[in-house]
Amino acid sequence: MAEKTVTFVTGNLNKLREAQSIVSRFSAPVALVHRGIDLDEIQGSVDEIAEAKCRQAAAIIGGPTLIEDTSLGFRAMGGLPGPYVKWFMKALGAPQLPRMLADFDDKHATAMCVMAYTEGPGAPIHVFKGTCDGRIVTASGPTTFGWDCVFAPEGQDGKTFAEMTPEAKNQISHRSKAFKMLAAFFANA
Repeated sequence: MAEKTVTFVTGNLNKLREAQSIVSRFSAPVALVHRGIDLDEIQGSVDEIAEAKCRQAAAIIGGPTLIEDTSLGFRAMGGLPGPYVKWFMKALGAPQLPRMLADFDDKHATAMCVMAYTEGPGAPIHVFKGTCDGRIVTASGPTTFGWDCVFAPEGQDGKTFAEMTPEAKNQISHRSKAFKMLAAFFANA
């Protein structure tokens, strides 16, 4: 099967490196190229946000386009900040996120990666979602990649994503699970 070139639209080079590593692990017949485009941030469900971003990016790219939107939901807060975590990160920084749960006993959180892919403008949009459950903890490990330093995935002895090796994180992460579904989609296309 011939390799397909897909433009992965993200302004976050850490996400690009992680995505390329994950795609190679699944032997997907895809080559990801990067393009940073500032896309509109709409309000809505995770699916609505991802589809709107994908549609907007595809209109600019003009060909196979992939976007990724990450969400972090706190159970004690009914799933918030959810897809709006980016704005909380900009205002507070990752080390301050645990303070949002200071008055709650429940520190459970769900990380979600929503991928949206289209062949181009006007083509159907395919959505793939991966989740990873864990807890919000005091910042531990490097603070250089989003909220990784405050998210301790289940089954990892309290280690945050930031404390894990990239390879270990990519085995269990929300992004890895979404990419696994995307790789299966490309393998069956």
